[in-house]
Amino acid sequence: MKQLNRIIVSFLGSALLATPLQVIASDRSEQIVSAGEIKVCIWPDYYMITYRNPRSQKLEGIDIDMAHAFAEELGVRLSLVESSFSQLITNLKQSNCDIAMHGVGVRDSRKPYMEFSKPYLSSGIYAVGTKGNPRISKWNDIDQHGNVAVVQKGTYMEPVTKAAFNKAEISVVDSFKAREQEVMSGRADVFMTDYPYGTRMAKLTDWAVLLKPTEPLAKTDYAYAVPKGEIEWLNEVDAFLLKMKQNGKLAAFAEKNGLSEIVVLD
Repeated sequence: MKQLNRIIVSFLGSALLATPLQVIASDRSEQIVSAGEIKVCIWPDYYMITYRNPRSQKLEGIDIDMAHAFAEELGVRLSLVESSFSQLITNLKQSNCDIAMHGVGVRDSRKPYMEFSKPYLSSGIYAVGTKGNPRISKWNDIDQHGNVAVVQKGTYMEPVTKAAFNKAEISVVDSFKAREQEVMSGRADVFMTDYPYGTRMAKLTDWAVLLKPTEPLAKTDYAYAVPKGEIEWLNEVDAFLLKMKQNGKLAAFAEKNGLSEIVVLD
């Protein structure tokens, strides 16, 4: 028998936004409440999402704010577990964390290993180029003969970029750092990335500029991930996310962290 039912009712000011949503408490949440702690996997290199500021050494980003809000909602302390996308499947399977909150892209290749919440961010492909490039100042300048666009091998961006560009040369590299090195060295004109990483490059370097497509290209939803098969726990996560959308806190966190352009509020 479950110990309790969680009733989540969302308000905006004093106006009721939704019918009360009854969510059965999962084994996972009961364990969390019993332990007094929720373990949240993060990737501390994800700018604007879960990022350790190199100056202050403090963690910041939309999912740091959301993780604190979730722990408060559950009435437990927050334990942030440093992870990465390469460690994601293992950490969820071994219960090193109860949930991954670091902008996990919803991809078919990951679905056999985890459950995804409703999306809260959605980003297509952007390009990062160099300031003062006489050939490329906007997205539509990229696909021209003589230009070189870099993409990371094995990412979903590789086939999309090859299909989208007919004239520019597509250079495929093995790591995300190699993308930057190709552009900085002058061997390439742009590299393909998502909005958070592209914004990081534009803000934290003196050479990079973010190029936005005229129409969204291959938009990918970002969500929270929980261990495979834990549907009741997933329902609780979705109920929390719905509440944060309806009470305006997700929008506020997105604005605070520069992500209003890609936040999903419906």
